[in-house]
Amino acid sequence: MSDTTHSALPRQVADDYVDAFIELDPIAGTYLGVEASSSRLPDFSPAGQEALAELARTTLVKLDAAEQLPGADSDAERRCGRLLRERLTAELAVHEADESLRAVSNLHSPAHSVREVLTVTPTETDEDWAAIVERLRAVPAALEGYRTSLALGLERKLYGGPRATTTFIGQLTEWVGDNGTGFFQTFVAPGPDALRADLDDAARQATTSLVALRDWMRDVYAPEIEGAPDTVGRERYARWSRYFNGTDLDLDEAYAYGWSEYHRLLAEMKTEAEKVLPGAGPWEALAHLDVHGKHIEGVDEVQAWLQGLMDEAIEALDGTHFELAERVRKVESRIAPPGGAAAPYYTGPSEDFSRPGRTWLPTMGETRFPVYDLVSTWYHEGVPGHHLQIAQWTHVADSLSRYQASIGMVSANAEGWALYAERLMDELGFLPDAERRLGYLDAQMMRACRVIVDIGMHAELEIPADSPFRPGERWTPELAQEFFGNHSGRPAEFVESELTRYLSMPGQAIGYKLGERAWLLGRENARKAHGDAFDAKAWHMAALSQGPLGLDDLVDELSKL
Repeated sequence: MSDTTHSALPRQVADDYVDAFIELDPIAGTYLGVEASSSRLPDFSPAGQEALAELARTTLVKLDAAEQLPGADSDAERRCGRLLRERLTAELAVHEADESLRAVSNLHSPAHSVREVLTVTPTETDEDWAAIVERLRAVPAALEGYRTSLALGLERKLYGGPRATTTFIGQLTEWVGDNGTGFFQTFVAPGPDALRADLDDAARQATTSLVALRDWMRDVYAPEIEGAPDTVGRERYARWSRYFNGTDLDLDEAYAYGWSEYHRLLAEMKTEAEKVLPGAGPWEALAHLDVHGKHIEGVDEVQAWLQGLMDEAIEALDGTHFELAERVRKVESRIAPPGGAAAPYYTGPSEDFSRPGRTWLPTMGETRFPVYDLVSTWYHEGVPGHHLQIAQWTHVADSLSRYQASIGMVSANAEGWALYAERLMDELGFLPDAERRLGYLDAQMMRACRVIVDIGMHAELEIPADSPFRPGERWTPELAQEFFGNHSGRPAEFVESELTRYLSMPGQAIGYKLGERAWLLGRENARKAHGDAFDAKAWHMAALSQGPLGLDDLVDELSKL
């Protein structure tokens, strides 16, 4: 890290932290578009994790000093310092509890990061591909570091969940492929002829290391953790909840809120279902739409259709409800590589926007896609959801800090905005028919159910007496999957993937609804403060330009805008 002088204010401390962080985590550097990162991978061993923790500790000491300086109380410095302190404190709590020694997931693990970073690594020139050769040659050491961390976890009896482990082994098998068809071999296939031998050799080495990790997970790790709980308990859940949400939640209040949203949404869904199929309930109506509703046929066709949906949203919203810079207006629709989780996702632009923001659709082998399941999801992932927020942070990075515009994200802030964006499009009339609106409500219901089952499973809470499902029983993963499946129009494999995600990323899934609640409350407070002078477009742009905050701080800051 560059030396921080005694005169450095919080934003400079934060940006020095970014410089040092991407030295230790070149995957983060690649997402930011740092060219020097493209040939390297992080050290996922216990020593590598401790190096990141020590960086956080020293940065907090520097922040203590920075916040005493003249000028540190300006809005820009105060928000940045507030975020940096909250994030680093939450990250250290997770590290010091040795959570990295049992990081097994179907969505987020070092192995997933190694694979997914290649989808945003530059591939335009021979020099880009030469860097990829070096990055692929670094895969064996990176995965061995990850295995070393998991092995230490076994020694300390810190176990990942059996369900996530089984799923992860299956994913590794798919990434390995058969006879040269694995992820790494497929990825290097379009590379230049001049580097063909090096690319193929590096891809083979990377695939061999995947095989070794898969075999160790299957033959050593899985038998050792057999019988371990998939849930984490209230203490670990509280720690992870702080990490993902930026607040110390009252879990019982949040659980009750999830149920209140469940009942509200169920009533609305029944109304829309009656319009779709008279006499039918919500999920019967959704099943009807699966067969008889509007569909997009073909993978290329759905990619183009989603691009058109986002382009249309930008044209309709820019100048009316948002003021968008030209470079923020560009977003790309992509098809996700096979072998990942079932949920769509977004990747942000590089710092110079040479790589635009992108939405990713996992097809899960399907070629026919119901429209009701896509529209509000792409308002969430693309426009006005994740893309407008994250691209706007990048656009105004000079007035924020590099930290706020990049690695300082709080999951619940971003997911809360994206869910708020879905609701905003409903408020603005972009879901004009019962088919699209029922799909939107189904997506909202999924997020309410996430609050219920995520907290309920991990904290082993009781199902309330007014629940139509198993009142008085205590949540288990099996009951959660049954409940979730009963209240979702999505396929069984999606429900399975979601429950595994909640079990292996405790506290993350609740941030959608709880974050949306924070955004709505902040808007309502600002509206009351301004009265008839409230300008929604100005508020949206000010809100999107203030950078990320944890939920503890978000409502306070939004209310002042």
